This record gives sequence, C-alpha cells and structure tokens, in this order.
Amino acid sequence: MLKKKIIRKIIIASSALFALLLIYLIPESKELNIVQNLEYVDLEVTTNNIYLLDDDNYLGKSEVVVNSIETEEKVKELIEILINGGEGENKIPNGFKAILPSDTKILSVKYEEGLIKIDFSKELLNINKELEEKMIEAIIYTVTSVENVDKLIIYVEGDILTKLPQTKINLPSTLDRNFGINKTYDFTKTDDINQVTIYYLNKHNDNYYYVPVTKYLNDNRDKIKIIIDELTSNNTYNTNLLSYLNSNTELLAIEEQPDILELTFNSYIFSDIDNKDILEEVIETICLSVKDNYDVEELIIKSEDSEIYQTVLKEIK
Repeated sequence: MLKKKIIRKIIIASSALFALLLIYLIPESKELNIVQNLEYVDLEVTTNNIYLLDDDNYLGKSEVVVNSIETEEKVKELIEILINGGEGENKIPNGFKAILPSDTKILSVKYEEGLIKIDFSKELLNINKELEEKMIEAIIYTVTSVENVDKLIIYVEGDILTKLPQTKINLPSTLDRNFGINKTYDFTKTDDINQVTIYYLNKHNDNYYYVPVTKYLNDNRDKIKIIIDELTSNNTYNTNLLSYLNSNTELLAIEEQPDILELTFNSYIFSDIDNKDILEEVIETICLSVKDNYDVEELIIKSEDSEIYQTVLKEIK
C-alpha cells in the first residue's frame, strides 16, 4: 500500500515537471497568438446631468451614471433618482439628496418631438410647502438635460398639473427652463423685470459643482452684461456661492450673429495674464449661463483681438 502511494506521488510530481517544461518550451509567437484571440469588452460608462438638493438648499448640477439609452427610459431612470428612497437612491453623489416625496410612482413617460410627458402618482404632491416649487424646478432641469428634450408636461394621475396645491403657484401646462431655478427676487417695480439665470460654484468637501440661480431684477441691460457683472461682484461672497471670475474683468464688446455670440473681454479674464491661461471654472460658468439665456449654437470668447475659446453650446453639459 505504502509502495503504491510513493509511486503515485512520483508520477504526479513527474507530470507537474513535464507540464512546466512544456510551458517553458512554448515559442513566444504562440503565446502572442493566444493573447490575440482574447476578446475584450468595451465598458463605456454613460452619464447624464441631474439636479439635486444640496446642504444649502440649492438645486445643484451633478452627474450620475445611467444605464438607459432610449429617451423615455433615460428620463424615467433619472426621475427615479430624484425620489426619496427610490430605486436610484444609491446613485446620488455625496452632499446631495433627492427631493421628490417617497412612495412617488412614475405611471408613464412618453416622448414626442422634444416634448416629454410624465404622469406621476398623487404622492408627488406630498411635499413640504417650502420645497414645492423647487421640486418642479428639479424635474424641469433634470429632464431637459436629456439630449433632444426641450420641454415637458407634468401629469398627476392623468391630469395636467397647472397649480401647486400648497403655494398656489400657477404652472404653465408646458414647462421649460424659462420657469427658472433657485429663484431670487430683487426689484422695486413690477414692470421692466429682467429674468437672468447665472451659474455659480459651490463646494462639498473637496468637490466643486455648479449651481444655477435665476434672478428677477429691474435691469434692462443685455443679459450677458448682467451675468458678467454678477459673476465679478463681491455680492457673490455674501452667500455660499462662488465665482472665480476676477473682479477687474470687463466685457468690452458683444457681437451677436445668427446662432453665434461673440464676447470680448479685457486681459483680466485670464488667471495668468503672461501665459494667457484661463480657468476652466470661468469658462464653464460663462458657457452654462449663456446656454440658459441665449438661443445661440456657438460661443466665442476673445481677449481684445485674440480668440481664446470657442465652443458649440449643445456640447456643454
């Protein structure tokens, strides 16, 4: 019996040594052929903008991973993330929280030529009075961040939502970004009111994100002049919101052509005048603000006579 066990061990050891010898002797070219025959899967991650409530009670712009490709499914997936305790709650980035009431159900989502129709269950209306309008803003801005979606209609159990039950705010039957977001009011008379949406920065731990604020004010100037004045104003720092645009920056010229807006600044637009460097955050706040206020496709930013940045706005997220 012992002899058989010894013989068996010798056979196993010899086989192992033979196998190692074969591997050592395999030509390099055959190894390459084996590698070439392996299949690789391209795991491309798709993200989409979403507007969630931050710790300062602003709706901030963030990004989440989405699995859907079709417009209707993508909208539904994003709205699920907006629901407290919803299926997408685990996708919410740190520093943000969902705003739609828990137990809200999405009954249907239909898309046709730039318009999304969303039917919610009645639980949508079970929200605190102070968040009622922000909830609508979050839905509008999230849904219209989906490619090819410009407007939406909100239904509650088959009926178009035309008035918020607690604040009594009237809603247009068809909603778009003209509804505004994170609204502030600074006017003394009810005529000549200008509505301008400006993007600022906010911060959670070491992460920066953009916050749009729609301002209503008695100011008939071009919206871009108001935007630049607000982003260079010290008043920004009276809130938690930030702007990296130098306070000495001046907008020297505005040229608006069909589908193109061209802006010329003085040299203070640069973070480093000698090297002609401009901060990404400065570019982004200007681009996002222009996109929400102007019906143009392209933005050109210049400093005096030299072009420093050009972009197609639909590519700005």
